[in-house]
Amino acid sequence: MNFDLNKTQQLLQESARTFFTRECPITKVREIMESEKGHDSELWNGIAEQGWTGLPLPEEFDGLGLSYVDLAAVSEEMGRACVPSAFLATSWASALITASGNSDLKSKLLPKLGLGESIATVALQEDGSNWNSSTIQMKAKATDSGVTLSGTKRLVMDAAVANTILVVARQGDNLIVAVVDPSTEGLEITPTEGMDLTRQFYQLNFNNVAGEVLASGEAAESALKKSIQTGIIITCADMLGGMDWVLKTTVEYAQSRQQFGKPIGSYQAVQHQCADMLLLTESSRSATYYAAWALNEGNDEADQAINITKAYCSEAARVIGNCGIQIHGGIGFTWEHDLHLYYKRAKSNELMFGDPTHHREQLAKLIVGE
Repeated sequence: MNFDLNKTQQLLQESARTFFTRECPITKVREIMESEKGHDSELWNGIAEQGWTGLPLPEEFDGLGLSYVDLAAVSEEMGRACVPSAFLATSWASALITASGNSDLKSKLLPKLGLGESIATVALQEDGSNWNSSTIQMKAKATDSGVTLSGTKRLVMDAAVANTILVVARQGDNLIVAVVDPSTEGLEITPTEGMDLTRQFYQLNFNNVAGEVLASGEAAESALKKSIQTGIIITCADMLGGMDWVLKTTVEYAQSRQQFGKPIGSYQAVQHQCADMLLLTESSRSATYYAAWALNEGNDEADQAINITKAYCSEAARVIGNCGIQIHGGIGFTWEHDLHLYYKRAKSNELMFGDPTHHREQLAKLIVGE
């Protein structure tokens, strides 16, 4: 593999940085955060016009057919700008539909998602569940037209603005993924308070809600795994962009902040922390883009690379946030400074798709062959 983005990917990333600098400055981020649903239609339409909502989707479904490396390059710039949008939720759902093998529903759902005309999300988490499909307990009952769903899903991203919800449940012993219209009778959507205000989460209560089966059994298991891996690539790239922002912002502050008549960056204790932040950022960059390349190429090491990357980036982003706040001192704790937005987003990303402990456990199972 190449250890740098090619010229086309560099141009893609530069265009994304230019777009978000212009269309989503931090003042816009705060404005969207304070809105009822944490969503800005104008920004979403701008993202869609760039083609990024369909970036990895096949061209036959109005996608761009680009690679996971391209997806990571754009996602990094979203993390750098701390963009509040339904991009992660919709990309996860799109990946799940793409991997499902259901040609009818792919033709029905993917073109609108690829063009940004529709927003989708995935309802996976429950009380007592984790990111392993074996912990899913929500029941689905077969009907003549599909299934009915009853139970509760928690921490569902952007459910209030979604046009389609993919619900992971269990029909007998089989895992299934059902497609649900949010306006269907019996579905209640309730906001959930969270630390990261750049993402909105909801609790979904299902009371005999009708759904159409997207995939079941082995097909559902395989599609869910592939979609979660796609989500991990986006999340790690998002963390990488945030890490780079915190690093550069902190170094600039250390160079300008005077204490005892000289910049605080002249003290070795501060220099050492900045050097550690740089090392963690660049190591995360290498891990993220290698994982994206491995997944795209179907490399034998893809599963291991993804687990390693998610565990490493999660901890690196948290440590960098800690260092950034410590070097900024008292101002780093204030609401007016933007540093806390990135720190909270890093914590949210750490928990998305499994925390470091979860991925170390998955890595151990891969190594010992369980």
